Amino acid sequence: MQVSGLSKSFGGIHAVKDISFSVQQGEIVGLIGPNGAGKTTCFNLITGFYAPTAGTVHFDQQDVTGDKPYGMARRGIVRSFQKTNILKSLSVFENVLTGHYIEARQPVWKTFFPTAQVRRTEASVRDSAARIIHTIGLSRHMNTPASQLSCGELRLLEVALALAAKPRILMLDEPAAGLNSHEARLFGEVLRKLVGDLVESILIVEHNMGLIMSVSDRVVVMHFGEKLAEGTPAQVQKDLKVVEAYLGGSAKEKS
Repeated sequence: MQVSGLSKSFGGIHAVKDISFSVQQGEIVGLIGPNGAGKTTCFNLITGFYAPTAGTVHFDQQDVTGDKPYGMARRGIVRSFQKTNILKSLSVFENVLTGHYIEARQPVWKTFFPTAQVRRTEASVRDSAARIIHTIGLSRHMNTPASQLSCGELRLLEVALALAAKPRILMLDEPAAGLNSHEARLFGEVLRKLVGDLVESILIVEHNMGLIMSVSDRVVVMHFGEKLAEGTPAQVQKDLKVVEAYLGGSAKEKS
């Protein structure tokens, strides 16, 4: 995926201004910045929830700028949200089944008169749901109501729901919010396993710097809606502009 010159203005406020970066196959790219830097707005522009004021998004060598969210999902660009969309009364398995809607939807009449094709699709969806749950490490909670999961397990289930839509690029918006350091480390290990297995690449917005720096191949830093820096985790952590704007302290103090 290639983001080029992406911009969004709300009246006289430039929420995102001339952002450019790419997400290559096999990569995890971290998108970081202080609160209000424009990270979630950037996500909304890429996935079609907002129409950009300027700039383009290309995927699979096609210009997909401004495509509707459901169109993006069908192309394989799938995002999570900061607010949970878990159905607490359903089991882990039932939740992940609901995420297969795009693949499993059928005409109403086929529900009452299922054909061989419908039965094959249902079997495929159930197999897919079980595989996703196994990959993210929730197998022992397969039949557990989501209401009984820990915070860390709920975060993994949210990722599982996104994976059920069969993404090629998985976009995660603060997926580790509320996790302790141990849970965040385990969460990062799961993300690493997904690339090349269930997804081609991941773009992640996250405030947990330990997680971002441990899982990302590249990091893009936003500040006041603009791109401040880009590079490997090691390069970004040494960038004095980033140290001053985001990671804490002034460049002079860190030098």
